Amino acid sequence: MKVALSATLAGSLALAFANAAYAGPAAAQPGADKCYGVALAGKNDCAAGPGTTCAGTSTIDYNPHAWKYVAKGTCDSITTPKGHGSLVQG
Repeated sequence: MKVALSATLAGSLALAFANAAYAGPAAAQPGADKCYGVALAGKNDCAAGPGTTCAGTSTIDYNPHAWKYVAKGTCDSITTPKGHGSLVQG
């Protein structure tokens, strides 16, 4: 039983590391803009700057260096506790 548990744990860890190594941006979304500074921690579609590597890796809410897809033309109108969304990296 210990051997099976160890093998399961090792497999889970290997899968987690493999997924992290291949983390990339979310697939392009037609009709959407990349909006910086609006994603909650762990909910970014990709990254651009310190503290992030790519999709789902932002560690702070409203990181100005991480983007999330939003409906085209709405980014600037999104208000967060840290200001408005931006089409350019903060």
